[in-house]
Amino acid sequence: MDIVRLYQDFSVDFVTEGHKHSRPGWVNTQCPFCTGNPGYHLGYDLSGNYFYCWRCGWHPIDKSIAKILGIVEPHARSLVAQYGLVISYKVPNEQPVTSKKEHRLPSGVALMGTMHRIYLDKRKFDPEKLEREWNLMGTGPISILDNLNFKFRILIPIIWNGQAVSFTSRDITGKNDLRYLTCPHNRELINHKYILYGKQEYWKSTGICCEGPSDCWRMGTSSFACFGIKYTNEQLRKIAKNFKRVAVFFDTDPQADIQAKKLVADLRFRGVDAFQVIWKGGLLEAMQGTDPGSLKQEDADYIVKQIMK
Repeated sequence: MDIVRLYQDFSVDFVTEGHKHSRPGWVNTQCPFCTGNPGYHLGYDLSGNYFYCWRCGWHPIDKSIAKILGIVEPHARSLVAQYGLVISYKVPNEQPVTSKKEHRLPSGVALMGTMHRIYLDKRKFDPEKLEREWNLMGTGPISILDNLNFKFRILIPIIWNGQAVSFTSRDITGKNDLRYLTCPHNRELINHKYILYGKQEYWKSTGICCEGPSDCWRMGTSSFACFGIKYTNEQLRKIAKNFKRVAVFFDTDPQADIQAKKLVADLRFRGVDAFQVIWKGGLLEAMQGTDPGSLKQEDADYIVKQIMK
């Protein structure tokens, strides 16, 4: 589908390769499914002809075009045909197939410096503890991998079965809209969306499922993360294999709440005793609350104690 011409014809704001929100081969616009999360998150893969949001995952073409343009889905299906696409309802792989390259870190990776430690201190984390227990590192003003700029980030290794298989990174400047930037997919030994983030050696029968790494840092070694609210079937299988009981603790925006409830249902279908928890005013409630990474450490410790007892 000629998505660029469609966007131009209907005055849709979009970005392409060269913008920090768009990788080569993708055309990105604001995601209409992720209200309250600004940025060009919804990408259209030019080679695979599908939509994928960095935050909330895959979306059907007709529903995406309908949402973007504010039209009904039958009209959207007719419209995309005019721009050269017959809609397929087959859900694509999470990422396009690419030729594999050697797994390595960006240039300029070293021990965390003063800027990284100040950032973590401001978020009420203990930098030395995170460096020791989670193997965090940092990047400075020059850090490049495959034309991606990883400057001024905390480098977060992704370990699976005792081996470093990928990495992600967190911006520390507050100036980059792309807060997390992950290893290029063709350099991952294992696609990070096929595994879980956490300390496998400490997992027991009960686990706490979070969105991202910083949530795990706060919740401790009983937790694990799916790298966002959108999870894959491979991650579902690994959760069901490793845990008998799971507390799902996502952020509290509407889309995250929907995904948390869906994950609970999917895990229960697989025989896992799953439930959703949200922190509110000193109580564990399934209503409104805050995200795990923003908790005070004493509150996080209390929640873990209540869940694990």
